[in-house]
Amino acid sequence: MPKGYTSSNTSVHFMHYHFVWCPKYRRKVITTDIELRLKEIINDISLENGWEIIALETMPDHVHLFIKTDPTIAPNNVIAKIKGRTSRILRSEFPQLKRRLPTLWTRSYFVSTHGHVSSDTIMKYLEEQKGI
Repeated sequence: MPKGYTSSNTSVHFMHYHFVWCPKYRRKVITTDIELRLKEIINDISLENGWEIIALETMPDHVHLFIKTDPTIAPNNVIAKIKGRTSRILRSEFPQLKRRLPTLWTRSYFVSTHGHVSSDTIMKYLEEQKGI
């Protein structure tokens, strides 16, 4: 089997998604303690669901997540679980988020598979985001 592919009883797959999403009004609220807790929660959700985080980078006004899943879950379900739980937990643990935002995340998000772009290219892009 080619490198990076996963097999199950009924399929061989390579399901890597690159997600990007923003806080409501693109507010710069993902800082220090909130950033650390956000990453913890996303890691917990991934472990519970058997997903593998390849890269997770945050900027004050958006999040990049490169994640490996299996074909039984649609990308909209992945992001719904992540955005839903992180919003609920972060807003309960950090009251300043409730005061500044009616909801933590916008309803929209970006998702892409990387069929024509290598994993290394996406990893390099995500690593360079922090340098800006």
